[in-house]
Amino acid sequence: MAASADVSAQGLSWYETTIASKREPTRLTFDLDVDVCVIGGGLAGLTAARELARRNWSVAVLEGRNVGWNASGRNCGFVLSGFAETMENIASRVGVEHARTMWELSDMGRTYVRDTIAETDMPGVEPVSGWLHVSRFAEDFDIPAHVSELRNRYGAEVEAWSTEQVRAALRSPVYFNAVHYPAAFHIHPLNYVLGLAAAAERAGVRIFEETPAVEIDPAGVRKRVTTPSARVRAAHIVLAGNVYLGSLQPLLAGTVMPVTTFVSVTAPIGERLGEVVGYAGAVSDGPRADNHYRVVAGDRLLWAGGMRTWAADARPFARRLRADLARTYPQLADVEIEQVWSGTLGRTVHRMPQIGELAPGLWVASGFGGHGLNTTAMAGLLIARAISENDTSWQLFQPYELVWTGGVTGRAVVQAGYSATRLRDRARAFMARWRHVRGWPKAIKLGEEMIKADMAAMGPSNLTAHEGEEGSPASRRRRPRAKQASEVEAG
Repeated sequence: MAASADVSAQGLSWYETTIASKREPTRLTFDLDVDVCVIGGGLAGLTAARELARRNWSVAVLEGRNVGWNASGRNCGFVLSGFAETMENIASRVGVEHARTMWELSDMGRTYVRDTIAETDMPGVEPVSGWLHVSRFAEDFDIPAHVSELRNRYGAEVEAWSTEQVRAALRSPVYFNAVHYPAAFHIHPLNYVLGLAAAAERAGVRIFEETPAVEIDPAGVRKRVTTPSARVRAAHIVLAGNVYLGSLQPLLAGTVMPVTTFVSVTAPIGERLGEVVGYAGAVSDGPRADNHYRVVAGDRLLWAGGMRTWAADARPFARRLRADLARTYPQLADVEIEQVWSGTLGRTVHRMPQIGELAPGLWVASGFGGHGLNTTAMAGLLIARAISENDTSWQLFQPYELVWTGGVTGRAVVQAGYSATRLRDRARAFMARWRHVRGWPKAIKLGEEMIKADMAAMGPSNLTAHEGEEGSPASRRRRPRAKQASEVEAG
């Protein structure tokens, strides 16, 4: 698996400073024959490997860097049911019965994560129940109908919360009603992925870190994977490298858009945090990258927001995330950000995961951006069952084909759409805050602060931090016009 992200630009995560146990990496230095070779040591690959080993298949995992080094170990830690795509859109595409089965599979993924934590007694994972999806800026009058549909059509465990209920738990002037998912939960994702790797090894999986796959030959009964120091022969190959398949599978890599998101942790806030954020579960107040947060370590907030479709230095986003926090909770405007980091996930055009068999014995588990942890577990389980039991449940995802994301042009369009949505939301926040303070001077001052924060996060220092990086806006600015056109053609 190719891995080219700038680790220093990603930033040291709070998860890394609170790790329960460290792994000693083992490199592959000898040729190996196994039943299944999994490429990618993230959540999906490790789940598939563990479940295959539990079914008495021999499995090797090849990881180009270290287990859980990117999105699997650097995300918000939310474990939910469902998908990044809405159930309404899924039902429109595949039908209600088909959609109901897909919801059940996603819920199976959520249950798998919780059960695995309990069965293996994972240290430092600390699941906390509940996810609250809040309406920001105005009352959402569609929430009761949405909750009723999820309950009646899909059997979801879900509740509608009034504005009064929300504000009793979350003392924010920009919050209104919400959808509550009591069966969802949040975890320490790095400790989970490391615990999952340990559980896979106990089941018999051999994990080789710092061992990138540089070439695969998927032809024939015994397929070959080449690494810098050795070769692996296997009857099945599982591609679970997400956005880091790169030169290994360029056509497949082109169907997943790399999206970098940003996470921070505050300094200790003390007892007043509980007076402002009285809900222990996870909270989201938008359908996209902004904002997702939860209480960690008793008196800190883990706060996530922002996205880039090119690699970006995480450090300048500390100011942006702090401004988002202050806009949501003016009572916490003086709180400092202690750590900020990024992770790069894979987003598909249709917002659904890629799960299936590309060719006989060649499998893919990828594209989990937007709703990852439950779908990674689900994908790993489905592929393990398909290989070991000839189970065909993975075919439910065939309506969601591999779709090219548009290359550099596609990334620019998605970034522009996100930026436009964020500016619209800033205007709505301005009006919501104005209604709350009932005074123009305070509202105007708030508006000025919002503009300054957004400009700082989108400013030249962040764009030029990766000036030489392929596909970044700064690198495209330097290139001749003809070169840009050829890039778009090549995708």
